[in-house]
Amino acid sequence: MKTSTRRTLSATAVAGGTAVLMMAGLAGASAHVSADPNKTAANSYALVTFGIPHGCDTFGTTKVAISLPEELNDAQPTVNPNWTVEKVTETLAEPKKLDDGTSITKRTSQIVYTAKAPLDPHLRDALVLSVKLPDAAGKTLYFPTLQTCEQGQTDWSEIAKEGQNEHDLKAPAPSVTITPADAAGDHHAATTESTEPASAVTDDGSQARSWAGLIAGIAGLGLGGAAFFRSRSAKPAVAKADTK
Repeated sequence: MKTSTRRTLSATAVAGGTAVLMMAGLAGASAHVSADPNKTAANSYALVTFGIPHGCDTFGTTKVAISLPEELNDAQPTVNPNWTVEKVTETLAEPKKLDDGTSITKRTSQIVYTAKAPLDPHLRDALVLSVKLPDAAGKTLYFPTLQTCEQGQTDWSEIAKEGQNEHDLKAPAPSVTITPADAAGDHHAATTESTEPASAVTDDGSQARSWAGLIAGIAGLGLGGAAFFRSRSAKPAVAKADTK
């Protein structure tokens, strides 16, 4: 019994130690503002999630200003109930021609989230932007982000130089690396789906035969049951013996 108890305690201690190490690893990996896109294909629309960690020691975060790279003209911020959000625009030095032939003289340069209440330094939050990635496979887009706290700031804007390891940076800028475009493309539009049931599109007659067999089987059970009850009702009643 004592041996069993010791084994149980030992297993629990190992599991607890592993959990602590995992939590420590997670804390180290999430110590900076990160950009996590759901898509990276060139010329596609992507939702980029910015993870907001503690950035000013023990002081809560009050504002997050995300700067857009020059390759992007705009971004659509997702509503977060814990923050208010606004777009900051800038006037371009000269008109910029777009792929559709039109030109713009202004672009969105920043998305600024302001916390309704300071974000607890022990908690994280996520801010999501919808962006149209340019047709530039292999290029890395940087989103310098200024995190303002109740006391102090952290400027996540460092970009690794050639030959420098990004992990050596103290405050790296969040980034997204564009990959080759999808073969089907991403037109940011709802796809038109057939109103015909999927089974009818690929049915080779086997489904119809299966249904016919099932219906026939149910009908057979019904007929068999009816015959059974008729046979019971047709049996003559057995006369009771005269005990007198």
